[in-house]
Amino acid sequence: MSTSKKSLFTGPDGRSLLFTFILVSSLFLLWGVCNGMIDVMDKHFQEELSLSKSQSAWVQFAHYLGYFLMSIPAGWLAIKLGYKGGIIAGLLIVAVGGFWFIPATHINAMVHDGRVSPATAFGAFLVGVCAIAAGLTFLETIANPYTTVLGPKQFAATRINLAQSCNGVGWIFGPIIGSVFFYSKNAAGQSTGSQTLYIPYMGVAIVVIVLAAIFFFANVPDVKTEDEYHLEENGGDAGKEEREIPRGLVYALLLFNTTILICACGMILWLVLQTVGWQESTVNTVMWVGGVVAIGAAALMLIPKARRITHHSIWSHPHFSGATVAQFFYVAAQAGIFSFFINYMTSEVPAIPQSWNTGFAGIAASAGPLRDWLSGWFEMSKSGVLAISDKGASNLASLGFVCFLAGRFSGAGILRKYSAHKVVGLYGAINVTLCFLIFLKLGWLSVVCVFLSYFFMSIMFPTIFALGIFGLGPRAKRASSFIVMAIMGGAILPKLMGFVADKFDMSRGFIVPMVCFVIVAFYGYRWPSFSKAESLDTVKVSAGH
Repeated sequence: MSTSKKSLFTGPDGRSLLFTFILVSSLFLLWGVCNGMIDVMDKHFQEELSLSKSQSAWVQFAHYLGYFLMSIPAGWLAIKLGYKGGIIAGLLIVAVGGFWFIPATHINAMVHDGRVSPATAFGAFLVGVCAIAAGLTFLETIANPYTTVLGPKQFAATRINLAQSCNGVGWIFGPIIGSVFFYSKNAAGQSTGSQTLYIPYMGVAIVVIVLAAIFFFANVPDVKTEDEYHLEENGGDAGKEEREIPRGLVYALLLFNTTILICACGMILWLVLQTVGWQESTVNTVMWVGGVVAIGAAALMLIPKARRITHHSIWSHPHFSGATVAQFFYVAAQAGIFSFFINYMTSEVPAIPQSWNTGFAGIAASAGPLRDWLSGWFEMSKSGVLAISDKGASNLASLGFVCFLAGRFSGAGILRKYSAHKVVGLYGAINVTLCFLIFLKLGWLSVVCVFLSYFFMSIMFPTIFALGIFGLGPRAKRASSFIVMAIMGGAILPKLMGFVADKFDMSRGFIVPMVCFVIVAFYGYRWPSFSKAESLDTVKVSAGH
């Protein structure tokens, strides 16, 4: 088949699906902006509410909690409503979350009057973060697999990476918007971020309402996909295929996914018990004992479950269940690096030469409309040396996302020539090396490695997604919801990264994403044996599928 641009978006009936692809790609831009703002919000709350790095990571927890809670309902509604109905539902939920930031800002204003506590104000913002994430769950659960079916299957990874490139564009603008509204100051040099934080979210709410109306009137076909593994068939050679299911591997992956679910529920319970006033030592004891008991019980209960799983279950295919594990650890690494980028840039970067500050001040003085954006990038640290300010680091995050976007675009081209699983394995291994160099605190080399990690993370999420739902046919929508649920890794492990950073320093915290990338690389290199396929093109029938 021709590899022309047109062939990327040619449907089974020969019609072009390019317009549909462009429309769906706008959703990726939307949640890129939302995620980009989330990633620079932690430092704002650390300063405004005197939170530690570990405490501020509750922002990520609330964000990914929305994904965790809504991923299964989103998958169910995608089946019931189709792609179009699920997308509209998700957009409306995002609008509700965006408008919630208006009353949340009023609640935060009561902190200064002593009418509410900082914890209450923080919680009000977290509700909005969680609500927006719940809506984004619908969009990601539906839009990610939808892009893979809008053309020939061998270009599925290319299409999803092209769509995710729009996500990368949104991620560039998200931190810039955050720097303007989260880290703004008045003429007296006092922070006004708490008063203006709601503005970009109100704008998002208005935009998604307009998008919902466009999708309502647009043609969004419900494209059917090929059932490579014959999951929908009964009888025939099913008995032979069932005997070849790797029971031990299936059991291990089921137990691991169940453990992730237990840990996520445990964190929710931990937060509830803390909120109602339980002592921290008591809560920690309950969590450890309850966690061990729950995981032990799950290990016993899953033994007969694994034996009963047939070839017709998506869980009998390790390339899918392994994708949920790989996605959990990838998103954990991504969320940790993105969330603590500002902390790293303001605390771990070597001393800034005074000439840099002078040069920026000179540019700002003559830049006209850019004056507010360029001024204030540097400030004197507590140790008396010139360092990057919170605002400067927030703007530098956009440079990181430029690297991320460059990786997406170049990755889309690379994936047209090389097997997707090999690219995931290679990029994962490179990120292991980069995180280790950051951990070693090698000055400017480590700083450069942070930006390079953005580049080599770029293709991982969409490519793992495409690898995970490969060949599942109509059940890809259900499989998609479980892979989206694995995004909960972004809620759990950043707290561990923040804990390590609080105990040691931000550089040492990169040991956490380093371990995560080891698991991602392993999945990439082992995908052919998991899927019994040589690449995303075909399944090797002789291998038992």
